[in-house]
Amino acid sequence: MAGNTTGNLFRVTTYGSSHGTALGAVVDGCPAGLKLSREDIQSELDHRRPGTSKITTSRGETDQVEILSGIFQGKTDGTPISAVVYNKDADSSAYEPFRDKPRPGHGDFTWTSKYGRYDYRGGGRGSGRATIGHVIGGAVAKKLLNHLKIRVISHVTQIGDLKAKNVSYNLIEEYSKKNPVRCADQKAAKLMEEKILDAREKGDSVGGVVETIAFNVPAGIGEPVFDKLDADLARALMGIGAVKGVEIGFGFKLAETTASATNDEYYCESDQIKTTTNTSGGIIGGISNGMPIVTRIAVKPTPSISMVQKTVDLKTMKETEIKINGRHDPCICPRVTAVAEAAVAMVLADHLLRSGFINPCSI
Repeated sequence: MAGNTTGNLFRVTTYGSSHGTALGAVVDGCPAGLKLSREDIQSELDHRRPGTSKITTSRGETDQVEILSGIFQGKTDGTPISAVVYNKDADSSAYEPFRDKPRPGHGDFTWTSKYGRYDYRGGGRGSGRATIGHVIGGAVAKKLLNHLKIRVISHVTQIGDLKAKNVSYNLIEEYSKKNPVRCADQKAAKLMEEKILDAREKGDSVGGVVETIAFNVPAGIGEPVFDKLDADLARALMGIGAVKGVEIGFGFKLAETTASATNDEYYCESDQIKTTTNTSGGIIGGISNGMPIVTRIAVKPTPSISMVQKTVDLKTMKETEIKINGRHDPCICPRVTAVAEAAVAMVLADHLLRSGFINPCSI
């Protein structure tokens, strides 16, 4: 199976499945001399782990990480960083009824069509749990970004038809931590939580939108044409399970307006060139312009729902029905925030190395 590695100089390979022995990542290309500890990675994993609130799955995984290589005396040594998280609370029995009955909205049928077999236990390699590897890679990337004082922050801006109102960029990180939805608009967050719990009560689920903002990214990173910064960001964000759409800056709203209304005009401030607006989301011509980089992802409703759904028995080739029981998130947007931050951080770290803003040999 290809497609498990991302990045050019900063390369992250993830491995593992939902109900396998373990999951993790190997991070290659991180310069030597970076201060990095188990706690740095663990704190990021804690943001995405299950069972942290009543709006997440009750699967009781603590997701404790072990670092196997790449760190010596508290700093990276220039060799591959390998980290692993062991599955402790997998219950595969709930998935036996779906051995030959692909679940609607999941990759069961398409993976079987490609590979001839599929790990039906909790979604296998296609499970959202596989994003543990993303977060490990993102934790290392964030430590690199800290050297340039670059911060990457994600928050939920929409659940179903409920949208957060505008919140100051300076308050997003603080406010989004005050509620389990991870929405910076406290009033909207309460309504969003009620909507998620209502969906759970009905055996259904809801989707939403997650916005990720990268602050203090210098102008000049990104490559022309195929390796544009926004192209790589879109690829990384679309690589997150359940993401069905990506916007940069104003995104699709730009299709409804004119250039005179949306072109980001330039001005000088303390010998720095800035733009009066940021409709481009910090990227022009595939290269960063020094303004905050803004991305948004559309996250579909969790496909595992406890309603009766129609499917086909692959052995008998007859139509049938299934009902999915077990422990599932009625909305995965809150936990996706940690994964979106990781995806953006990994792309930025890679491009900063490629553009010479970070020494590829040492920090």
